[in-house]
Amino acid sequence: MIDIEGHYEVKLGPLPTLTGKPTHYCAGCEHGTLTRLIAVALHEMGVRERTVLVDSVGCSVLAHEYLNVDAIQSPHGRAPAVMTGIKRMHPELLVFAVQGDGDAVSIGLSELIYAANRGEPITVFLVNNGIYGMTGGQMAPTTPEGMVTMTTPHGRDIAITGAPIDASKLLATFEAPAYVKRVFLPVTPTPAPDFYNARGSIEGARSVKNAFRVQEMGGFSFVEFVSTCNVNWKMSILKSKQYAAEVLAKVFPPGLFKDKFGVEKR
Repeated sequence: MIDIEGHYEVKLGPLPTLTGKPTHYCAGCEHGTLTRLIAVALHEMGVRERTVLVDSVGCSVLAHEYLNVDAIQSPHGRAPAVMTGIKRMHPELLVFAVQGDGDAVSIGLSELIYAANRGEPITVFLVNNGIYGMTGGQMAPTTPEGMVTMTTPHGRDIAITGAPIDASKLLATFEAPAYVKRVFLPVTPTPAPDFYNARGSIEGARSVKNAFRVQEMGGFSFVEFVSTCNVNWKMSILKSKQYAAEVLAKVFPPGLFKDKFGVEKR
């Protein structure tokens, strides 16, 4: 790590914002990547002692085991409501949640929409892997057309189920949210054989920090991370990265949807 004066500092051992416990995430899953990005942002901002994680139900339900911050468990899909209560009672705290697409865009969609529409100064990180990961691979609101899941064995038929829900685009239509962004998090194949691009992690790190900065400035922030689930997609890890780049990223293209405070330009 290089500080503003150009000095190089070697960091040994885990970050103080990480507990050091091994994660339960499947090999190749971006949940682990996002956990690290959040820990780095909290450490660099020096806000660990006043940060509260609200665990929701999904693959990230045990995030409190890995992030060394205060944490509260919320019911399925209700993390935005719980965060709202915490933030209104203790506005000095930094409050955030990591939600899956099933959690936030299905059972919790109403909570997400109304928190965003009110402009609550909270932060939501959405992991969009196009499927229900924790419960066995059922079709999610974000499942792409034609994708095979446990409940769509012949591929998703949007004539029956409707089209995938684009949470970022939806929230960006409201006046109140201050920061809405989508990042493609997986490493991506390059034209060179056996080479992968990790640009998503770099963009993800910047976006996590910007989302927290926006909350500190009094705004609602939302970052969607397009991710993979090779286990429930029934693919190899590398094949899942390719599928995400070729299919999921076209349904949910990365981009900045809203930036009221101009944090992306700073």
